[in-house]
This record gives sequence, C-alpha cells and structure tokens, in this order.
Amino acid sequence: MNALQKISDFFMTPAMKMVLIVAAVLFPFVAGNEYQVYVMALAFVWAIAVYGMNIITGLCGQLNLAHGGFFAIGAYVLAILTVDHGWGFWWAFVAAGVAGAGFGFLAGIVSLRLKEHYFAIFTLCVGFIIYLLIDKWEELTHGALGIINIPAPNGFGLVDFTETTPFYYLALTFMVLSVWLAARITNSLLGRSFRAIRISDDLAASLGINLMRNKVLAFVLSTTYASVAGALYAGLVRFIGPAEADVVHTFDMITYLLVGGIGTLMGPLVGTMVITWLTQSLQFLEEYRMIVFGPLLVVLVIFFPRGVVGSFLGWRARRMAAAQDAGKSQENAKKKSPTSPVATNREAGNHA
Repeated sequence: MNALQKISDFFMTPAMKMVLIVAAVLFPFVAGNEYQVYVMALAFVWAIAVYGMNIITGLCGQLNLAHGGFFAIGAYVLAILTVDHGWGFWWAFVAAGVAGAGFGFLAGIVSLRLKEHYFAIFTLCVGFIIYLLIDKWEELTHGALGIINIPAPNGFGLVDFTETTPFYYLALTFMVLSVWLAARITNSLLGRSFRAIRISDDLAASLGINLMRNKVLAFVLSTTYASVAGALYAGLVRFIGPAEADVVHTFDMITYLLVGGIGTLMGPLVGTMVITWLTQSLQFLEEYRMIVFGPLLVVLVIFFPRGVVGSFLGWRARRMAAAQDAGKSQENAKKKSPTSPVATNREAGNHA
C-alpha cells in the first residue's frame, strides 16, 4: 500500500517527468492533424477534474457523485459572466473557481456528516438538483438552449487562444499545475490526514485529526478542481448546455480514475489519456463502438484491478520485496557457509 502512496515511484522520477513533459510539449508538432491536438487538450481539461475527484475519493475515501455538477457550475459561471455580463475571461475564470469552492463548502458541511453509501446517495441528489437548476432556470442559464459564443481565454494580444495549439499549451500548463498541487497535498500532513480518514474515522479521530474540518477541506479542494476544469472546458468548446451537468460525466470521471488507479498520483492522467484515446480510436465503428469499448473496458478492469498505475506500482513493490528477500537469503547462506569468515571464526573458537 505504501508503494501506491509514495510520490518517488517510477512515474515521478526526474527522468520520467522530463520525458513526459518533453513529449507533451512536442505533441502538436508530431500529431497527425489539428483534431488530435484538440482531443489531447480536452483530455487535459478532463484530467484536471479527475484529479479533483481523486482528492475526495482516492485520498479521503468519499465517493462524490455530484462531481460532474460542480464541473458544470464552473462552466456556467464563466459562460454567464462573460456572455451575459461582459466580464473578461480571466476574471470570470477566478469567479468560477471561487463559486466551485463556495458551493463545495456548503454541500460539504451538510453531506460529510453522512457516511459511506449515504454520502454517495446524497451527492447524487445534489448533482441532480444542479442539473435541474441549469435546465429549468432559463432566465439565468438559458435553459435547454444553452449558452453560445463563449469567449476564448484572453491572450493579452500575445497569444490567440481561439487557435487549437495555443489552447493545448494552456490546458497543459493547468494540468501540470494540478499534478504539482496534488503531489504537494499528497505528501503533506494534510494528505496523510486524508488517508487516515479513508482507512477509518475512528483511527483518524484517535490521532487527533479533526474529521469534519478535513473532510470539508477535501470536498472544497475537489470541487475547486472540478469548477476550474469546467471553466477551461467552456473556453475550449465555446458552447455549453445542461448536458454538461449530466451524471454521466461523473461516471465517466469515475471510470477514468478506476482505469488509471484510484489514490495514485499519475492515475487520473493515465486513466483519462487511455479512455480518451481508446474512444477516439473506435470512432470509425460509429454506433458499434460502444459494443467494442465495453468489453475492452472490462478487460482493463480484470487485468488491472487497481488501475494501470496502481497495478504497475503493486507489481513493482512485489519485485522489490522479492529482490530484498533474495538478497537476505544469499546473505544468510554466506554466513552459514563453511568457507565464510564467520563460520571460520566459529570453528577456530571451537578448536581453541
């Protein structure tokens, strides 16, 4: 279990981090077309939201089924403020993050007094309420018509983020910041408190951890991630509708997290990349692609029960443990060997 939680694993060695960053920077130059760059930018945006889910679910052990709703809150706050009220993109972007944190705090105060499946059911209801408000409150959200002509991020005359490649690098930057922040949280005292709560509330309380404060903080961090990702999503696709708050998006993010490795640092990114490219690669099958995608997903879950990253780290931990056991066995064998210095000294003592 410790191997799953250590940041100094294979995926986060300095050499591997450099390889991943260089590959990401060079991707637009080697991509087959602009659509592939767009898909990768979209995957980065979704990965940010999945990192938020990993905080509340992977670290703290609470399944938030309203995560897609908070993603939609971020998207709608940015869209309403920019389109209907003329705000600049970045001011609206900050407001979207604050709104996600605020609504997350309110929902967390109420819902985190509940445990296990009661918490999951409550958050599912919260997500459904968010969807209904977006769909029915036409004066504010434009209802089923959605909001169009959402402005792209302001490049201050230096960069045109209406182009796919510049937005790709913007999404990459935010995704890297998300991973960095997730790493800092995981390695901090706060992250250890979250993991203690995941194991047992009683254990965490016995260690002096304030359960309510830490659970609410985990929820707020999670919803802030989701809202920031939603705001970036609105700036990328330039149109949003009630479907963005559909619970299907929440289950998609759960799938990304499970495939990548729940509770691991690189799991959210790997899971999002794997599923995104798998679904895009099956586009040529049209209406039959889900028939193929379903069994492929089942195969992934069967052969990688702890996710791609989690299963790899588990395999690596077993290899390291086996190597240590083999080393100890060889050392013990040398000590017991008649020709070893220890055995020779014992024989000399016996003769004396």
